[in-house]
Amino acid sequence: MMRHAWMILPALMSLAACVEKDKVPSGAEDFATFCSACHGAGGKGDGDAAATLDRKPADLTGLSARNGGAFPGTRVMAKIWGYTGGHDGKSPMPQFGPLLQGELVPYDGGDGIATPTPVRLVGIAQYLKTLQD
Repeated sequence: MMRHAWMILPALMSLAACVEKDKVPSGAEDFATFCSACHGAGGKGDGDAAATLDRKPADLTGLSARNGGAFPGTRVMAKIWGYTGGHDGKSPMPQFGPLLQGELVPYDGGDGIATPTPVRLVGIAQYLKTLQD
């Protein structure tokens, strides 16, 4: 039986590659890819590209503090989803088109309304919630 195990190994490796290929990035990974250049790794608005912008990027760690202690999930989602369609020429925000691909999940940003939302946008919003001071 063990001498045939080498025949199973390539099949298992192929399966693992398929699973990895379909893996949805975490909110932290998407934040690092799409947001940290300007907002900084910790979300304080101090990313490497921040100094090159006309307007300082928002400090995302104080969203809850600026909202009476509650994370403003609905406003956050409206903001990040609002930038997915591309540039209007007035914002330095990147295009988030890839974040719209994939599964939709119910997201309640705190207003009691579960809205079908791209899972990767939900991941970013949930990650931002962890950055609150």
